[in-house]
Amino acid sequence: MKTKTILELLTLSSSLYYIARDTQFLDRIGELSEKGKDNINKLMSDKELDENGNEMEFIDRIITKTHELKEELNEKIEKQVVTFYKKINVAHLDEIKALNERLEKLDATVALLEARINHLES
Repeated sequence: MKTKTILELLTLSSSLYYIARDTQFLDRIGELSEKGKDNINKLMSDKELDENGNEMEFIDRIITKTHELKEELNEKIEKQVVTFYKKINVAHLDEIKALNERLEKLDATVALLEARINHLES
C-alpha cells in the first residue's frame, strides 16, 4: 500500500510540475507578444529618414529592420557555430590548410636531411 501511495504522490507532483511549467511558458509568450506589440507601435510612431533625407514608408522601414535583424541573427549563429566547433574540438578548414602546409614543409625538410645523410654515407 505504501508503494502505491508513493507512486501516486510522485505522479501528482510531476503533473503539478508540468502544469506549472506550462503556465510559466504561456506567461512568457504573453510577455513576448506584449513586447512585440510595443516594438511595432514604436516602429510605427518613429519617423526614419533615408539617405536622401526623405521620410521612409512603413514597408521600407520593415524591410530595413528585417535586414538588420537578419545580420544580427547571422552574427549570432556564426558565434554559436564557432563556440560549438571549439567545444566539440572540430578543426576549422583554415586550421586544416595550415596543418597541411606545415606538413609539406616538414616533408621537404625530411627529404633534405635524407639527402644529406645519403651524401655523407657515400
